[in-house]
Amino acid sequence: MKQSKMFIPTLREVPNDAESKSHQLLLKAGMIKQVASGVYSYLPIAKRVLNKIEAIVREEMEAIDSVEILMPALQPSELWQESGRWPSYGAELMRMTDRHGREFALGPTHEEIITSLVRDELKSYKKLPVTLFQIQNKFRDEKRPRFGLLRGREFIMKDAYSFHATEESLDATYQDMYRAYSNIYNRVNLKFRPVIADSGAIGGSHTHEFMALAEIGEDTIAYTDGSDYAANIEKAEVVYTPNVQHTEEAALEKVHTPGVKTAQQLADTLGKQLDEIVKSMIIKVDDRFVMFLIRGHHELNDVKVKSYFGTEVVEMASEAEIEGIMNAKPGSLGPVGVDKIEIYADNAVQDINNLAVGANETNYHYINANAGRDFTVKEYGDFRFIMEGEPAADGSGPVKFAEGIEVGQVFKLGTKYSQAMKATFLDEQGKAQPMIMGCYGIGVSRTLSAVIEQHHDDNGIIWPKSIAPYDVHVISVNPKQEVQKELADQLYADFSAHYQVLYDDRQERAGVKFNDADLIGVPLRIVVGKQAAEGIVEVKVRATGEKFEVPVSELTAKIETLYSDLA
Repeated sequence: MKQSKMFIPTLREVPNDAESKSHQLLLKAGMIKQVASGVYSYLPIAKRVLNKIEAIVREEMEAIDSVEILMPALQPSELWQESGRWPSYGAELMRMTDRHGREFALGPTHEEIITSLVRDELKSYKKLPVTLFQIQNKFRDEKRPRFGLLRGREFIMKDAYSFHATEESLDATYQDMYRAYSNIYNRVNLKFRPVIADSGAIGGSHTHEFMALAEIGEDTIAYTDGSDYAANIEKAEVVYTPNVQHTEEAALEKVHTPGVKTAQQLADTLGKQLDEIVKSMIIKVDDRFVMFLIRGHHELNDVKVKSYFGTEVVEMASEAEIEGIMNAKPGSLGPVGVDKIEIYADNAVQDINNLAVGANETNYHYINANAGRDFTVKEYGDFRFIMEGEPAADGSGPVKFAEGIEVGQVFKLGTKYSQAMKATFLDEQGKAQPMIMGCYGIGVSRTLSAVIEQHHDDNGIIWPKSIAPYDVHVISVNPKQEVQKELADQLYADFSAHYQVLYDDRQERAGVKFNDADLIGVPLRIVVGKQAAEGIVEVKVRATGEKFEVPVSELTAKIETLYSDLA
């Protein structure tokens, strides 16, 4: 493709609101254009990369017998009412009403549509298992779109759904998908870790996220060097090893603590370490309130709280709700004398007694509070986030933290949707059974951004060859020089027979062409310049910056060698 005919509106300056490196480079290299907050047009170079990512995804999906379909983005509310998600999904669901007053949503995901499709067509165990997938735009009304394609309101996603008669069949497909995803991310040259994760609004009993390691990542991964263990910090299990520091129980004492509202302030006032303080929080679980106790240096994990209570609705009680229950304001809460609501505590609270806690009275706290004597804990459990350096659940050593971008996730949905939506099949005894489901998503546009986050330098993008928009970039330094133009034209024609070639034939300054070439990031560059008359060109490897002066007679062999060595 001749660059003079392409649409690549490169920028010299990047907008101030472009925070991530991938967002900056996609804008600067003329690959995307913002239409609205979190909504982008994909321009020619980006579209070529997306096409290649999608081709890899299709190959790996079809290799495990997944069949491609295409479902509507516009989804009737009736199906979401059947699954129970219409009222519970939240503000991210883009809802609308047609001229007849019928409610619809723009699909953020397609569990309801695919379940309704399959339940009407597959009635016997003999037709199971089956796996269907699509690549399609999805919509989520993100409260704060950011980082360009990494968190947008419209994005490209591959979603697949499998249907089974047995748990063993689901397990097999889950493992096939796990391997296929690993193949996909290896093929696009991403550094990634599959991590144990939370299923969120989609639901399900078992799930892994595929996280691309990147400084800009919005998720924290807990992992070890001693094994392949990795978990999203929300799901990382805290292995409780008792570290009891009990002393003789002292008398409960109320102390004046003017202005103290935080655990750190209380620790400073009392001359204690933060881990000797216990924080008390009122949490609303569905329609009831409970109190949670955790040590001062720990943080309550709402995902673990949701899992413990088997609910999707957990939130901090409001100040007004807290005052109504406790007759006290946040910052002075504690368990002593509490009998209206149940009290739960993190395992580590057991390790100390003579606790410092709120007195449920402004400017006062208790010291020497003890469970059993002064308050009752209904149950201890793992209710907090793991801390770096604590032991991993698999015993492989202390966990480390890394930032990651979620680029894919695989779920075991079980019968959540099939039961709610009456998607059944007849088993071998002729008895109706709910289909067992799996769900598998890949953020295609997110993957494009994640690759850039890992593959760039100060000058621009460095595409892995598997998804590079072009293989070779031919640059005519001065097309007004007839010798240069003729040689560049000839090289463009010759190499186009075997490679995808971008030919910069523009009447632009050499510096502009070289800067744009670095931005766009094509793996190999052939520069036709002043030595054209002598039959010599310059070859540059974008990833390493290596340059070679190569006679035209040896150019084909040189390009073949360099291309075969590319990652």
